[in-house]
Amino acid sequence: MNILLIGYGKMGKAIEAIAIQGGHRIAGIHDPSAGKSFDFTTPVDVAIEFTQPEAAPANIRLCLDHGIPVLSGTTGWLEHKADVEAYCRQKSGTFFYASNYSLGVNLFFRLNEQLARMMSKVSGYDPSIDEVHHTQKKDAPSGTAITLAEGILRHLPFKKQWVNHETREAADLVIRSYRVDPTPGTHTVTYRSPVDDLEIRHTAHSREGFAQGAVAVAEWLPNRRGVLGMDDFLQF
Repeated sequence: MNILLIGYGKMGKAIEAIAIQGGHRIAGIHDPSAGKSFDFTTPVDVAIEFTQPEAAPANIRLCLDHGIPVLSGTTGWLEHKADVEAYCRQKSGTFFYASNYSLGVNLFFRLNEQLARMMSKVSGYDPSIDEVHHTQKKDAPSGTAITLAEGILRHLPFKKQWVNHETREAADLVIRSYRVDPTPGTHTVTYRSPVDDLEIRHTAHSREGFAQGAVAVAEWLPNRRGVLGMDDFLQF
């Protein structure tokens, strides 16, 4: 399979290594910030986009304009996601988005929602989310933390919105973001009560899990159409 890498930072390089190990070919790299450009004339089966929030929408549209199925893992730009999805449908293209491509994290997402459904039947517990990343991560809260928050909000009617600061508003779901070096990416969901705490946690030890997931989705994506996500890929 011929893969176009859009973005050649740490994730791009990790994806390149996993893809080559899997027998795939890197058809090109498009990352003007790193002095790399792609002319979009070389045959490409799929594009994998991991860049910066301000660049992601234009990168995805560029792929759709050239009929290239594209998957993106860039976070921090979701206020534009609905417009990009509409553009994909207009172009009859293929766009796949996930805030996190790790299989373990996606299991964690399902566990988080199952726990929220259970906690909706119990009184006295207040949920919150803590997320820790390295200082080079620019967006806060992380896309993973936002996905966790959205999963909780779907099932707890007394929580109306997430906020990224401390608050005494009972309707707010607090996300606390910490940026520390060196540290593994860690997300913790805690339900606190006056008598006990209940906690679930995911810790990422390396980027390899994210890269493996992105390559697995890239292998699955060609010949599919529309706006897709991890629920479509995992089907559980």
